[in-house]
Amino acid sequence: MHEDSPLPRSILLVTGLSGAGKSSILRILEDLGHEVIDNPPLGMLDEIVARAEKPVAIGVDSRTRGFDATLVLAALSRLRINPHLHAQLIYATAEESVLLRRYTATRRRHPQASHGTVKEGIEAELRLTAPLREAADVVIDTTDLPPPELRQLVEARFGQWEDGRGEGLTVALMSFAFPAGLPREADMVFDARFLRNPYYDPSLSALTGLDPQVAAYVQVDPDYAAFLDRIDGLLDLVLPRFVQEGKKYATIAIGCSGGRHRSVTLVEALAQRLGAQPAQPAQGGQGHDAPSASFARGQWPVVVMHRELARQGRSSWRWANRPANRLGSSQTQPDDTPAS
Repeated sequence: MHEDSPLPRSILLVTGLSGAGKSSILRILEDLGHEVIDNPPLGMLDEIVARAEKPVAIGVDSRTRGFDATLVLAALSRLRINPHLHAQLIYATAEESVLLRRYTATRRRHPQASHGTVKEGIEAELRLTAPLREAADVVIDTTDLPPPELRQLVEARFGQWEDGRGEGLTVALMSFAFPAGLPREADMVFDARFLRNPYYDPSLSALTGLDPQVAAYVQVDPDYAAFLDRIDGLLDLVLPRFVQEGKKYATIAIGCSGGRHRSVTLVEALAQRLGAQPAQPAQGGQGHDAPSASFARGQWPVVVMHRELARQGRSSWRWANRPANRLGSSQTQPDDTPAS
């Protein structure tokens, strides 16, 4: 794209499970400058986007008139064909026990449980929206995510940073399983399947790369350290160039066979490096590339996401380096009420 050409307009379809925080996400996006429309008829999506003059966030869920996951995905495909638009699908989810607690606290009726229990409604909605979760560009699990943390996450992913080169880029480190498909949002993908696999050790198979025993097993591989160093060095080169190009969010994905052991270990190790504060440069001849080489260290927001662990109900993300408070983040009050 020519540097004088306008950037594609952001179109966000926000969906997910009732009670998982969709309405909260839409409110945050509205604060970030998006025009928000919640639950319009699916047949009006193209018209809404065509008439809008700024970024748009559209809420779509099982309450939407004529809801059908296939129709939502078809509409998303049409939007993605337009080179002037950047269309993404956000899916909000939470563990069943948390959704049940939220509905119990407010005594609200679940939209899919008009004549049944809340549990039956949650299960029905899971089936209805399963294709959307599989197709989502971003899955946000609010199970252990307080509202201030949710706001930081959404701002980091979709906000417009207003000052400081060092905070112009948010780095997402993601582990995943190759058999489950490449992450569509990934800017760079690395393959860790050549490293020794803890899956074949009966004492480690049920554990994950978050467990020290698994991490130690992977790190003993003679090529582990060199592989990690090369990824790290490549990011030192590439991330500052991403900033120069105006990128606001970069996803670095590392995959293995199951997405639970080797890739998780590497992502956690890389997060430690990117989240660490840089050492002070020595006085005198640093060379032309020295400033950019340390630029990422501790200066950019870094978020860690383990895709396959999230799909198994494990906590799906954490900050390795938090973003600075912006756009009223510190003013958000905790709220455990269900948001559609």
